[in-house]
Amino acid sequence: MGVLSVKEFSRSFEPCAPDDTMTGANRQPNLNKTIQKEREGMYEKLVFPFPQETYRSAPGGPNFDYVVQPQAYFRGSSQIPGSQFNVGFQIFTKAFFHDRYPHRHPQDEYLIFLGGTFPNVFDFDADIELTIGKVGVDAEIFHIDKPTIVRIPANVYHCPLNFKRIDKPVFFQAACMMPMFGGIYDMPDGVRERIYNGPVACKYTNEKRCDSCGKCLEEDWRT
Repeated sequence: MGVLSVKEFSRSFEPCAPDDTMTGANRQPNLNKTIQKEREGMYEKLVFPFPQETYRSAPGGPNFDYVVQPQAYFRGSSQIPGSQFNVGFQIFTKAFFHDRYPHRHPQDEYLIFLGGTFPNVFDFDADIELTIGKVGVDAEIFHIDKPTIVRIPANVYHCPLNFKRIDKPVFFQAACMMPMFGGIYDMPDGVRERIYNGPVACKYTNEKRCDSCGKCLEEDWRT
């Protein structure tokens, strides 16, 4: 396979005329409609409209005035079969303690902190304290006071995570490279593995709340 030059690569993004209006030697029959008919529904499982979610339980008790409601989440493989990614989209408006307990994940996680006063995501005025590493062993504390992304490699301990001061809204994302959110937590009563898929209905029984059984993780988007 040959390597495209910078000029050739850039040209590939130039706009072109629709198929049925192309002229000259490059004119081709319009195959889009034919292909669409043959493959209708083929990629349907790869497109998922966000449902609205609201907190039912959260750190700090039943008062949720620190976060804008409703929120959006992508719940990984339970919503798009085969996905190895889950992420939340949250806007925090008041200081609160997000996660007190150190934990780790079997895959990488990325924590994203941006200004939540859209459209300028660099309009940031907050102080967020994040611990990376195992407390008492190799932990380091970071103060986030500007738009920042943090990579947490697989099996690296992290947290507590404390939004100590928020003077302007903060747009926060925790993006984990797993089919369903989960981690191994060091709790006061011992080490526990926790799997959580949010306050969503079971994929197979709408009357039942998801209990993170993992059955939907076995699905393939091609079938």
